[in-house]
Amino acid sequence: VEAGRGGQVAIIHDSPVTGTVHRITFAELRNRVARLAGALRKQGVKKGDRVIIYMPMVPEALEAMLACARLGAIHSVVFGGFAAHELAVRIDDAKPKCIIAASCGIEPGRVVHYKPLLDGAIAQAAHKPAFCVIFQREQEVAKLEAGRDHDWHAFQYGVEAADCVPVEGNHPAYVLYTSGTTG
Repeated sequence: VEAGRGGQVAIIHDSPVTGTVHRITFAELRNRVARLAGALRKQGVKKGDRVIIYMPMVPEALEAMLACARLGAIHSVVFGGFAAHELAVRIDDAKPKCIIAASCGIEPGRVVHYKPLLDGAIAQAAHKPAFCVIFQREQEVAKLEAGRDHDWHAFQYGVEAADCVPVEGNHPAYVLYTSGTTG
């Protein structure tokens, strides 16, 4: 962006399931990531904290990953639509300060209800995240739990963008769980 490439397209999200194509420039991506990082920082997420990302393959998932990296927080992407028990196991292991999730995923011919799975996982888990940020998709608007859940857009409204937090070269960026098929 600083070198003049801000207007170039960084992400092309082409969804054959929804029939939509979105293009995001490098400048737009930087601004969106910095704003989300600022909102997370305002809620107390800092270097070394863990954040679980429970979203489908949408640009907002990438924004969440990069926002965590910007703060030095350690993210863990969990396959969207995982059963509540499997998500609860990861919550108890990672002990996230927050969970960033989508209201749903979309597959050919059906909507996968992420939010009820998330609610069930949090109920089952011994560790409770301080808060959740929910990206409400137009295909399904989920009920938010008062005092815990924040709407993606409202969460970021009027928040000051966050600068990058310096981290050591060996600072972890993410935690990646396998499904057990890797041996």
